[in-house]
Amino acid sequence: MLTAKGLFQEIIDDDEAFRLFCSIAASGEAQGGWENGRIAALVPPGMREMAPKITRHGADEDKHGRIFNALMRKRGLEPVPVPQDTDYTMLLEQRGIGLAHDQLRRDEPLSERDIIVYLSHSRVTEQRAAEQMDMLVACFGDHPELGKAIRMICDDEANHLAYCHEELLRLAHAGHGRLIQRTLREAALAEIRVHRDVSLAVMGHMGRILKWPKAKSAALVAGIHAMYAYERVAGWRKMVGLEMPERRNALGGPATPSPAF
Repeated sequence: MLTAKGLFQEIIDDDEAFRLFCSIAASGEAQGGWENGRIAALVPPGMREMAPKITRHGADEDKHGRIFNALMRKRGLEPVPVPQDTDYTMLLEQRGIGLAHDQLRRDEPLSERDIIVYLSHSRVTEQRAAEQMDMLVACFGDHPELGKAIRMICDDEANHLAYCHEELLRLAHAGHGRLIQRTLREAALAEIRVHRDVSLAVMGHMGRILKWPKAKSAALVAGIHAMYAYERVAGWRKMVGLEMPERRNALGGPATPSPAF
């Protein structure tokens, strides 16, 4: 029987598969760190109080990238180039989700609407990240090699998701509710398509590395398509709801340093 734990165990046990997994994760986190750093620098004057939290968000993601690179170094592995079909951040940008990198490279202040787009995009992608990390902690939280790293990243992702909920609710109460809901829905529907495509690509690369039989690969592909079908009909709705989180002011302090591995 195919299980998430069994699949990840195969990836963890094979150096080439593990290297690809960590390279993809490190690249995505580094991109997120850069994006948040630029957004923090370009926050419009009327929203400057948000800049420290956006900076903290980016610092956490930079830290996650360093953690994945450290996990590779611990095994004597070097990162590999990330296949374009697995580049989640780039594929979302190509679908017009979030703020374009070209815009972030310019030294022009963002608008209030841009910040709402950023927070809505983050709320959707952080939902996915938080759920994936919860799953990894459930399966490997006590793993001698990975446990400490994934527990730290999981806690950070919970903070990021709480921050997005709290800030979007504040902006909704300030009169931006319709824009927020429309933007969240657009982001969620695009994200589930990108997540499906990236999942298929990652499983394809892993299948070739691990020499999975055709029947196993076919079953995984069917499972990914089934999950997409569910999310397309109903699952996306959990990505657009807003509620006041238990963790208030989750990004109100400095980023925690990355530990040595």
